[in-house]
Amino acid sequence: MTTFYSLGLTKPVIKALDQMGFEETTPIQAQTIPLAMQGRDVIGQAQTGTGKTAAFGIPMIERIDQDRKDIQGLIIAPTRELAIQVAEEINRLGKFKGVRALPVYGGQHMERQIRALKDNNQIVVATPGRLLDHIRRKTIKLQTVHTAVLDEADEMLNMGFIDDIKDILKAIPEQRQTLLFSATMPKAIREIATTLMKKPEEVKVKAKEMTVENIEQFFVEVQEKQKFDTLTRLLDIHAPALAIIFGRTKKRVDELTDGLQARGFRAEGIHGDLTQGKRMSVLKKFKQGRVEILVATDVAARGLDISDVSHVYNFDIPQDPESYVHRIGRTGRAGRTGEAVSFVTPREKAQLALIEKLTKKKVERLAVPSMDEAQRGQQQVAVDKMLKTMESKDLKAYHQAANELLQQHDSIELVAAALKMMTKERREVPVRLSGVQPISVKKAWDDKKKKKFNRNDKKRGGGGGYNRNKNSRNRKFNQKRSRNNQSQS
Repeated sequence: MTTFYSLGLTKPVIKALDQMGFEETTPIQAQTIPLAMQGRDVIGQAQTGTGKTAAFGIPMIERIDQDRKDIQGLIIAPTRELAIQVAEEINRLGKFKGVRALPVYGGQHMERQIRALKDNNQIVVATPGRLLDHIRRKTIKLQTVHTAVLDEADEMLNMGFIDDIKDILKAIPEQRQTLLFSATMPKAIREIATTLMKKPEEVKVKAKEMTVENIEQFFVEVQEKQKFDTLTRLLDIHAPALAIIFGRTKKRVDELTDGLQARGFRAEGIHGDLTQGKRMSVLKKFKQGRVEILVATDVAARGLDISDVSHVYNFDIPQDPESYVHRIGRTGRAGRTGEAVSFVTPREKAQLALIEKLTKKKVERLAVPSMDEAQRGQQQVAVDKMLKTMESKDLKAYHQAANELLQQHDSIELVAAALKMMTKERREVPVRLSGVQPISVKKAWDDKKKKKFNRNDKKRGGGGGYNRNKNSRNRKFNQKRSRNNQSQS
């Protein structure tokens, strides 16, 4: 296990990784970053979705001189979608160092791109055809580029860009660092490696067969601010015996744990900042069932082997499919079945599709549950406890008291009262997560009604609303009638 903290990265990059929730490296990152940080040329053979962008993006960002505003890093990608995606991740990684990346691709207005290229972007992420257009027009100058990356080189070969790639690399200074990433290594790609790279180091990550047995997989599509309320409702409906919730960062784990405790759940958190003694204490309580929910980061959950976990919740979707498989593999153990639920924002749907592709299993959609469904879920838990007690306990000692109550009270009312006593009724405690405003269901509903009311007011005349306009007309009418009466008298 390698963490980003052990790679000697600068504080601004570590801060960005913390904010993105990246703590533990993927295999391609663990092998590539140290070599690239030494200035070596690297050939990386790895599938999509293994964390390649951070593997080449972090060393590139670390070499950027943020005081210079010319282009220092060039990334070539086969499609506009990938170029946009890579540029977005580079901008997140370089946020606190002041490093900016610009995507350049065909189909976008050329003049707009030329203006954007003058706007102090140190890294350009480009598709081959549009990049060559700019080179010929002299609107991109590559003389100052010290790091070049070919991303998904075999895909560019399949699309017929191989000669364009060679021309582009020849336009960049020979004293550069070149990083090449490809899922496969056909002869034409190997030729680039031998003729246009300097003694490259090879990094190969084997594609694992990532299959998941005995685990039903679901996702809920929600906005970030709705995640916590949705999580607590699902917990009430599922009533898991033991559940693990995965959060992106240590801070997130602490916030989730505090929020769950505030709403009456028996939850504890574990992450890398806890002492070994505290961590072992929390795990002991979890195994014994004194804690029903464990909130954890990926690193803290490594090596957990608890066979009775019934549910896993990905509060934050992981950065690569391998981490996803590790996470949900905490349930469905020892021949048992398990359930895994991932919370996915609209922007993360592509990541979910990648997970489905590499795990070869469909992740089923769950509807966002309502408060009524959550309350019924807790009532069902109480019913199940009552029926289990009836089946397994000797209740003769309670028969006389029960008969007396039935003679004095309605039987349905008595059972309803017993269920109410046994049902956990959640306190509507607003919970604040980093970067997300606290929200309660009642407030959201009140806001919705207020918005609808204001919209209807505007339709009836806008401004102060229908009644205020009516009162104003009445006052004017009365004033006019009063003046007329005075003139007549």
